[in-house]
Amino acid sequence: MAEKATVRRGPKRRPFPPHLRGKRARARLKRVQRDALRSNNLATWRRATAMLGALDGASLLEMAKQLDVTQSAVTKWLAAYVERGFDGLTPTKPPGPQSRLSPEQLEDVGQVIEEGPEAGGFACGVWTARMVAELIRNRFGVEYSWKYIPELLHQLGFSVQRPRKKLSRADHEAQEFWLRETFPKLKKSPPPRGCDPL
Repeated sequence: MAEKATVRRGPKRRPFPPHLRGKRARARLKRVQRDALRSNNLATWRRATAMLGALDGASLLEMAKQLDVTQSAVTKWLAAYVERGFDGLTPTKPPGPQSRLSPEQLEDVGQVIEEGPEAGGFACGVWTARMVAELIRNRFGVEYSWKYIPELLHQLGFSVQRPRKKLSRADHEAQEFWLRETFPKLKKSPPPRGCDPL
């Protein structure tokens, strides 16, 4: 029964290749299942469990119910196991959409950002996400939401910088004295009456 395990693929049934259904394959699947359980990797554990179930002759419906997934998910896992072997047990991350800017365009954006907003045609001295989105739209005709721009800049090697606010009329010497002398004393003194910790 175990030697005749097959995968439903379209109208035909596609059998597991011999190297994916023998005793060694079962032992390896059980090892993958055990390791996934130890490392709390539910996705890989489910896939290995589904493969063992298929080798034991369980139906797609039984495996889907046991693993709390859809039948189509089990079908995809079985197909991945047949096509890629044990590598098919590891979930893959979707590649995501392709960048709308070419590598050359991205490099050009990075150079303009390094040169400053004035080089990009802006009067302001500090870049904002909205300004970078406008720069990309004007230069390359590509629309990006300003909310995505920090991620794009991070990919280009930039980090978000937030300006520190300083009061122009502040007494800097008095602030330094307070931080150096007064604040440490406050930290060491007991709390005032009525402010006892809970």
